[in-house]
Amino acid sequence: MRHPLRSVLPAFSALTALALVTGCGAQVEESEAEGKGGGGHYPVTVTNCGEERTFDAAPERVVTNDVGITEIMFALELEDHMAGYVMRDRHGETSGVPWADGYEKTEWLGKESISKEIAVGADADLVFAGWNYGFNEAEGFTPATLEKLGIDSYLLSESCRNGEGKARGVMSPLDALYTDLRNLGKIFDVEDRAEKLVADFEERVAAVREQAPEGEDRPRVFLYDDGRDKPLTSGRFAGPHDIITKAGGDHVMSDLEDSWVTVGWETVVERDPEIIVINDYGDVTAEQKEEFLKSFGPLKNVSAIKNDKIVVLDYVDLVESPRNPAAVETLGAFVRENS
Repeated sequence: MRHPLRSVLPAFSALTALALVTGCGAQVEESEAEGKGGGGHYPVTVTNCGEERTFDAAPERVVTNDVGITEIMFALELEDHMAGYVMRDRHGETSGVPWADGYEKTEWLGKESISKEIAVGADADLVFAGWNYGFNEAEGFTPATLEKLGIDSYLLSESCRNGEGKARGVMSPLDALYTDLRNLGKIFDVEDRAEKLVADFEERVAAVREQAPEGEDRPRVFLYDDGRDKPLTSGRFAGPHDIITKAGGDHVMSDLEDSWVTVGWETVVERDPEIIVINDYGDVTAEQKEEFLKSFGPLKNVSAIKNDKIVVLDYVDLVESPRNPAAVETLGAFVRENS
């Protein structure tokens, strides 16, 4: 889908003015205009979840859903291109992230589920969300729904469906983050900014990997999101997989070809994790989750429970977000201390 030509007139005026200037000065001014996102940059085409998307101009009124997606925009300093964000009223501690002021610069559109009414009410020209990160057929809110309303969409790469029913995941989680940063850098003409972020994140992750245990020295790690009858955990395509493996852990559910999935407790017991990572998310607190795990009979002989090797990370650390590299650093330190 091509993005509406919202900046055609300004671009036309700029080109007209340039046409009046002659000589080498014209070349200088034209080069400067292109460097600032002028007509020379657009249209641009990116591949998003296997589909080519072409944009004739940078979206001007983006609505984001959920904290990780919103902070991707903040990290790229794209607040001026946002109409607002939708998320729970709790988005984790922000004092340690360099883009925290984005929350003050951008309108919070509510904590209820994103909907077409919210998108239309905000006069959105693009919704940045994902499958099960806002988009959901059961709720009648999908990219196809928005297209009928004249609103474009961009899908979070962690949420891409892989063609096996509704299973999600087409690339490793950190590659999904880097892909979205680069795609958005191209869409909004801030490619240098995106590449700088990716390079910084890659360097930080590489530094952790250099210190991480390898081979049989890697502790077995299980991610616990929630669930009493059956636990919700991470497969190989959700953020925790790369966070665990880059930190030096052996992700015990890495064979699951999906992102966030439910398994049986018997599988957890059989794989005997030596470290459990709790996802601090939802109405059940991390403390309550830890208390449950330690009191749940079937887990009493699991190594992580017997040796009290439990660490808590926040939801925004574990879903695709610019906080993923910091999560690798945090978990990496825990793994080294407890291996």
